[in-house]
Amino acid sequence: MFMGKFPEADHEFNNVLICQKCKARNPATAKRCRRCGSTDLRPKRKVMKKK
Repeated sequence: MFMGKFPEADHEFNNVLICQKCKARNPATAKRCRRCGSTDLRPKRKVMKKK
């Protein structure tokens, strides 16, 4: 499921890591969170959850 208008935008939007401690977005190459310094990172979900 695409979120943006263009495939290039979708790739950039989905190619991030989310910190599980503070919920900050980080680049895909990050080893630590940019905000809190935690190493507990997960990839962003590619498909939106249904409500």
